[in-house]
Amino acid sequence: MTTFETCRTSIEIESQPAVWQRTVDSVSGHAPALPRRGERVAVVGCGTSWFMAHAYARLREAAGHGETDAFAASEFPHGRRYDRILAISRSGTTTEVLDLLGRVRGTAPTSAITADPDTPVMTAADAVVVLDFADEESVVQTRFATTVLVLLRAHLEAEGAPPPGTGPVAEAVRGARRALDVPLGPELTGAEQVTFLGTGWTYGLAQEAALKMREAAGAWTEAYPAMEYRHGPISVTGPGRVTWLFGAAPQGLADDVARVGGHFVSASGGTGDGLDPLADLVIAQRLAVHLALTSGQNPDTPRNLTRSVILQDSPA
Repeated sequence: MTTFETCRTSIEIESQPAVWQRTVDSVSGHAPALPRRGERVAVVGCGTSWFMAHAYARLREAAGHGETDAFAASEFPHGRRYDRILAISRSGTTTEVLDLLGRVRGTAPTSAITADPDTPVMTAADAVVVLDFADEESVVQTRFATTVLVLLRAHLEAEGAPPPGTGPVAEAVRGARRALDVPLGPELTGAEQVTFLGTGWTYGLAQEAALKMREAAGAWTEAYPAMEYRHGPISVTGPGRVTWLFGAAPQGLADDVARVGGHFVSASGGTGDGLDPLADLVIAQRLAVHLALTSGQNPDTPRNLTRSVILQDSPA
């Protein structure tokens, strides 16, 4: 039986501060494969990688580095011109990503970020960043995804200041260490339902937090842009349910949650001592594992999921 001590997902979550720091220290060596200032960039991925793509796209545009779009690999708008296409794939074997890279070959420079140097993505993309030290045994992604975003944030920071609305990536590393020790109170561990919210780049984090809860624990979670919360999603909020915000709260949001009896969480809520939103995601990862293990599920090998989606007879 998997326990907190033997759970690979927990071990990988706890390794994130050290892995992030290693990434920050090595960012200059990866720069040639990453988007250059002024390029029009499309970032693609599937599942968790798509949500990291969304977060990066918003950060890159906010930093003034160039127009940046994010797509699920299967939804890429062929025919639209980009100066570079950046693919994120932990396994390096995801069918939709490989199909896309093959289809756009020769039309635009392509880059990829992966955890496995012995996979087809190494030759499918023109340039590849390998973060093998961030690879995972667990099916559920945690540290690889966050490490990719740390790399991309550090690269933006190396070419200028941190994107508006974020602090130095070094603060995220320090925050991740703190996040490992934040107590998971009964208002979280006993919640019937959690709605995650974000604004700008943190909407991608909200989507990823909800995915972790669904993947690891089969929990009922939702995710929305923060300002959309009042346009319908607030209807599911009430006693025993949580609204968890990544980043600064829109005016009156906490009061609206309290008014309908929900519990409002904002560990990264715009205060000087608040956690970086990416560090706040670590807390959500921990909650997902806690809920899985206490309900008798194994977050390392969740039902219906595999490490990579490889489709048979996919289109070329």
